Amino acid sequence: MDLSKIKTLIDFVGRSNVTELTVTERDVTVRIFRTPNPTASFASAQVAASAATGRAQQGCDVSGSSQGAAVTVKAPIFGVLHRAPAPGQEPFVKIGDLVEEGQTLFIIEAMKVFNKITAPQAGRIRQITEIDGGEVETGDMLAEIA
Repeated sequence: MDLSKIKTLIDFVGRSNVTELTVTERDVTVRIFRTPNPTASFASAQVAASAATGRAQQGCDVSGSSQGAAVTVKAPIFGVLHRAPAPGQEPFVKIGDLVEEGQTLFIIEAMKVFNKITAPQAGRIRQITEIDGGEVETGDMLAEIA
């Protein structure tokens, strides 16, 4: 893997809310991770090369003032949104469903990695995007939890 690809991956992690990304090409694995820090203006990404296989975890952007208030779940990265775990299955959540903090709401497929989008707080789904199987941009509203 050349340095330009690695730099592109570091830039991707720095611009998104992805906290860990592992990419394997041939026999080289690059792992990029960062510690979420809302006060930092620049996320420091660290790179480690290993021969192990990896995973990527995904969080979500939330907009809301306090616990118990309505929270808007926004797309943390650009990708293809999936509302169900697999084609033909029931969606993870529907309007009116009660969700628990950490429950999977969606999956966003980006760079052949499936990133789980989870509920930032417990509550009831008030709004949900109509997009399923289509592209979402960073910051697009996915759901609202009250």
